[in-house]
Amino acid sequence: MKKIVFAMMALMLLVAAGCSNSSSGGSSSNGGNVPQELTYATTSDVAGLSPILTNDSVSAAVNDQVYETLFKRNSETMEIEPLLAESYENPDDLTWIIKLKEGIKFQDGTDFNAEAVKYTFDKFRDPATAAPRASLLEPIESINVQDEYTLEIKTKYAYGALLAALSHSNAAIVSPEADKNGDLMKNPVGTGPFKFVSWTPGESIVLEKYPDYWQGEAKLDKVTFKVVPEVTTAISMLQAGDVQFIDAIPTEQLSRVEGLKNVEIQKEEGTPVYWFGFNMQKEPMNNLEFRQAVAYALNRDAYVKQLNGLGVAGNSVIGPKVFGYDEASNDVGYEYNLEKSKELVEKNGFGDKEYTLLVANRANYMKMAEISQSQLQEAGFKIKIESMEWATYLDTTRTGDYEMSFLSWSNSTADGSELLYPNFHSDNVESSNKVKYSNEEFDKLVEESRENVDQDVRAAKLKEANEFLVKDAPAIVMNHGVVTLAYDKSVKGLEIDPTGSWSLYKVYRE
Repeated sequence: MKKIVFAMMALMLLVAAGCSNSSSGGSSSNGGNVPQELTYATTSDVAGLSPILTNDSVSAAVNDQVYETLFKRNSETMEIEPLLAESYENPDDLTWIIKLKEGIKFQDGTDFNAEAVKYTFDKFRDPATAAPRASLLEPIESINVQDEYTLEIKTKYAYGALLAALSHSNAAIVSPEADKNGDLMKNPVGTGPFKFVSWTPGESIVLEKYPDYWQGEAKLDKVTFKVVPEVTTAISMLQAGDVQFIDAIPTEQLSRVEGLKNVEIQKEEGTPVYWFGFNMQKEPMNNLEFRQAVAYALNRDAYVKQLNGLGVAGNSVIGPKVFGYDEASNDVGYEYNLEKSKELVEKNGFGDKEYTLLVANRANYMKMAEISQSQLQEAGFKIKIESMEWATYLDTTRTGDYEMSFLSWSNSTADGSELLYPNFHSDNVESSNKVKYSNEEFDKLVEESRENVDQDVRAAKLKEANEFLVKDAPAIVMNHGVVTLAYDKSVKGLEIDPTGSWSLYKVYRE
């Protein structure tokens, strides 16, 4: 029986957190008169504030400050470490015994315990909930409370990525009382360092520090997430000091942001991946030659060069920062070949009708759309762009009411199985598999990559599944992401994770 206990590590983290808070917590001890308040500008409003019912990066940015998970991935080592969990053991390949930290309270004053974890995960797994990321906990057979701070999780099969799944922001633990008696989509309650104050849809969300946070109170008193639809306006506000940070800097604005004297920039090769997706339930998108014609028409190297270092090229759906990546997989698939594309378009009459390319009204997606439209028209396609605001776009792609679109995945678990399974396995055609891809051979490879605790076996199966997907081309990779932050020089302690996420817990102003 393998057992890994993290008690000493947790103790050291608590001591470190306590020390850092005592020396720099509160307004007066961080830079004299600088208010310990911070405003973040986002181009889109959240879809909602429940980790169970959302699955988008905009909502996660807020939820990551309010909720916490049992485990977390160390952003430097990329190893899984405990957070709300104390330790775990595997008596056998199908059983996980998880000990929880004691004495933690939700922001509504109720106790965090094994019953709260069971409630959260059972609701998440219940088909009636229709959680958009239900696939995350699909391998779980049952969750049993052994005592107040001990859980037994039984899986349907040996699931090597369970800890990675339990570190995903959508697997965050919610207050059962708050969920039963209210609406977490509008009034979130977790165990995190910040608690919810207000949400004015289309305008802002306000959080304040949770004074009884179990690791010691945050240094910031108040955080505002301000919706600023135009990124150029957000940058002007950053320059003027009206907002203190932004992320996901669009390529065409990078040089402007780099020129701001009061601003620091962080850039890091990350786990996100962006792809051109086909609705596989519609004609002629379900025709391989149509998808090949599109793939040959897209000069993705030229596109990535226009990103000014904010993107990494590659055919592989699994990216360099994600478990299961093999550099050789980039040699599989389709390179730019305009003549081949034109031949396939002419042979099949693909240029005879107009196709709609659906895109979210965010700068990076719009850039992808405009460049792709131009390249596809050169090959003989007729392409119309339709843009939508973020929440509507998420709903439309989930229901499959589109022909082609740009999709993305932040890869919060940094595990290839948890990229391929939710996005391309037939189990998830009605939820997170927005391209509606269904292929038995591919499904089997993905299942074999998940249903094993031997990481070498998993990596080999992921390579096979990834390359199968690249050749069948329900998705054509546009680029792997480089994650970015830009923030006022008064902001200290802010760091971006390779997944693109960030925590405000240790951030302060001076």
